[in-house]
Amino acid sequence: MTAALLQLAGLFPNGYTQYAVGGVLVATGIAVVYLGTAIIPGNSTFLETTLSYGSSLPRFRQAKYVASRDWRVVFALSIVAGAGLWVVALGGSTFTTEVQWWRLLGGGVLVGIGTRIGKGCTAGHGVCGIGSVSRTSLVNVALFVGVAMATAAVVSLAGVAP
Repeated sequence: MTAALLQLAGLFPNGYTQYAVGGVLVATGIAVVYLGTAIIPGNSTFLETTLSYGSSLPRFRQAKYVASRDWRVVFALSIVAGAGLWVVALGGSTFTTEVQWWRLLGGGVLVGIGTRIGKGCTAGHGVCGIGSVSRTSLVNVALFVGVAMATAAVVSLAGVAP
């Protein structure tokens, strides 16, 4: 048991506290939104609800988007604000990467497309869906993780590095 714990600790060279605190904060935020609105919060609908502010296209003017757009904008901005608060108040370090901007953009677009096809994101399916034992969410999360693992393996075997 101790050897297993030591091996697991090796996966977190800077400790696991920040991950545990982050998980509790994410779960708390999602619980507050769900209990206050009875809507499963996630960011996959953020773009469509935001476009409902200025677009006249019927797709973006759906009642479900217009009704939930204000809290979804606040929800998305709070994610960014939380990261800023971590850096300023708790002395966390800023995130830097050597990955080219076009790879980050391409990855973001692919993730966005995937969340729309999957009818939800990791917050919606991973936290709320699994928490409510939704079969659809269990399948989607297994697919998210499986595809991510397969993609990472293929990309690594192809010799692509960040």
